[in-house]
Amino acid sequence: MQFRRSDFPEGFLFGAATAAYQIEGHKFGGAGSTHWDTFAATPGNVIRAEDGALACDHYHRFGEDLDLLQEAGMDAYRFSTSWARVMPDGKTPNPKGLDFYDMLTDAILERGLKPFQTLYHWELPSALADQGGWTNRDTVHRFGEFVDVITNKIGDRMDSIATVNEPWCVAFLSHFLGHHAPGLRDIRATARAMHHINLAHGEAMTRLRDKGMKNCGIVLNFDHATPLDDTQESAAAANLQDAISNRWFVEAITKGTYPTEVLAGFAPHMPDGWQDDMEQISQPIDFLGVNYYTRHRITSDPDAPWPGVRDVPGDLPLTQMDWEIYPQGLYDFLTRLSREYVGDLPLYVTENGMAWDDKVENGAVFDPERTKFVSDHILAAKRAIADGANVKGFFYWSLLDNYEWAFGYEKRFGMIHVDFDTLKRTPKASYYALKAAIARE
Repeated sequence: MQFRRSDFPEGFLFGAATAAYQIEGHKFGGAGSTHWDTFAATPGNVIRAEDGALACDHYHRFGEDLDLLQEAGMDAYRFSTSWARVMPDGKTPNPKGLDFYDMLTDAILERGLKPFQTLYHWELPSALADQGGWTNRDTVHRFGEFVDVITNKIGDRMDSIATVNEPWCVAFLSHFLGHHAPGLRDIRATARAMHHINLAHGEAMTRLRDKGMKNCGIVLNFDHATPLDDTQESAAAANLQDAISNRWFVEAITKGTYPTEVLAGFAPHMPDGWQDDMEQISQPIDFLGVNYYTRHRITSDPDAPWPGVRDVPGDLPLTQMDWEIYPQGLYDFLTRLSREYVGDLPLYVTENGMAWDDKVENGAVFDPERTKFVSDHILAAKRAIADGANVKGFFYWSLLDNYEWAFGYEKRFGMIHVDFDTLKRTPKASYYALKAAIARE
């Protein structure tokens, strides 16, 4: 990799990220059913109808996985706490689930790692999905109760707490495009989910502040919308795509407003009195997490209903997800966020990574494509710092090959290969390359 730890400011954190349902093994420890379990059990939603019942069995193997983080010289571990493990029915605490996260927290600290917790990474309890999930305002209050329960257990030892991971995926990808649980394609459900997930962030922030929690924020995913060509139509389409994917969330959280371009489609379907929630949604945060993977080239689709946009494949190299590799996009977002939205507020690259069809050969995994991907994106963050962005850390997604949602176990994002039959862990060449790059000199 073409950088060293010494190229970054003192205190810059290098880490890796995971999510509970993708690695833990949801059949263990009294965890409750989630809307992902039922989504996966419905034919056609997930490759081979795979789910997170076993995943990487991190529930039993977390010590081994944290040892690999420590051995790589990482500074921090970004993990999530499963709502359905802590409160299987969405409201009743599960002592086994709480004890697991208590043990996990202690194990993280014992290895000298900073715990970066994410409260919600998509595993909505089925009991709440039955009542409308994120289309139902009551789910926001139930989420607040979960925040209280898990924070009372482990909050005193967290270095950082993020409220929600990737609300665009929670709301738009899941309720408008139908690609994630609950698999809806309904504009009214989407508008309500898009608002309620922001309100859930605000409710969580209120609860965390009431407990005196510090270093609290949110993790947003940013998708680079590039106009296909120089026409006004493509520019307008890209602007609308940017407003839906990016600005809806960051403007609500930092400015207390929603983009007018998106309200043009959502306004008839928004919940009554939504404007009254914007003050709570936009209360101050301590950091912003930035998840970035790719770009899309956007143009108009005048024959399609709102939003009437489409993306056109480009000619850049692709990952296993068929996502274009575009490191410039990470630089663009980090500098744009600093310039237009957050000023000097700390930014963390909370996810960045690539899927590749990795194979174990002679006991090793050779993945030079991932090594170059990571190096190029970390260098993009380095350039953003030089140009004034207050970037405080970089978390690779993901530590482990894992359950990649609708793609099941086919797409491998990990720096550590997992054999999903034997669960054997094999660090990849990129793991060793990053370890060498971040070694303390």
